[in-house]
Amino acid sequence: MADPDLAKRRLSLRLRGESAFGLKSVAMDSKGLHALQAAKQPAARPKASPPPLLASTEAESLPVEPNSTEFTDPVASRPEKVSLLANMDISQVKPCVRCRLCKTRKNTVFGEGDPDAAIFFIGEGPGENEDLQGRPFVGRAGELLNKMIAGMGLRREQVFIVNIVKCRPPDNRVPAPDEVEACTPYLVKQLEIIRPKVIVTLGLPSAKYMLASKLSMGKLRGQWHNWRGIKLMPTYHPAFLLRAYTEENRAAVWSDLKKVLTEVGLPIPGKSAK
Repeated sequence: MADPDLAKRRLSLRLRGESAFGLKSVAMDSKGLHALQAAKQPAARPKASPPPLLASTEAESLPVEPNSTEFTDPVASRPEKVSLLANMDISQVKPCVRCRLCKTRKNTVFGEGDPDAAIFFIGEGPGENEDLQGRPFVGRAGELLNKMIAGMGLRREQVFIVNIVKCRPPDNRVPAPDEVEACTPYLVKQLEIIRPKVIVTLGLPSAKYMLASKLSMGKLRGQWHNWRGIKLMPTYHPAFLLRAYTEENRAAVWSDLKKVLTEVGLPIPGKSAK
């Protein structure tokens, strides 16, 4: 096959020579013509990334495609973790426009807590108060979560708290699959940086995503699961407890949290927070 660049250079030299005699064109055989046409074709470019998903469709369930590969890079030092998390929040999450939720949010909600936390809580998505303040779990559900954490003998500042998505879904609906797909790389990176000993998913949507499961909360909670080599305990969302604040449900959550404390080597307080 003829070299298109070589054919182009030869034709250019020939045209220059003929132009000296007042000619503005030269004859070409079919072989030369094909080589010239090949030279005119633009170089293949890598496919551009698809535009952000801004469809208005919603879905009843979340995608179930979390990667099961364990993290292998060395754990970062505390100063490195602080720097990595801050940089991700400022340069990636705050300006993010990867899904439709960017159109209605007031603030992104990156998450907060101890970068060396042994326990990592994952909720569903920011609510109205979280959207206004840019912080996770600051409404009524957040107050109950604080009590749950206090019941474990810990302070909020000693754990790390995030949501599956960083922006509030309108009307507090369940995040749609494409929204989760667009946002969860941030969550995975947070987990890779922090490397907690235990993940606690709050509510069914976060448990479904993290475990690639379609089981009910009743069948998921109270049992240990695995996510990339990190133990995971599903439990009820504080918002669910507020709606169904029964002794049975509170006892179930406290049972789950006691297992978490035992797993991370912390003592179990004498009673749960009510």
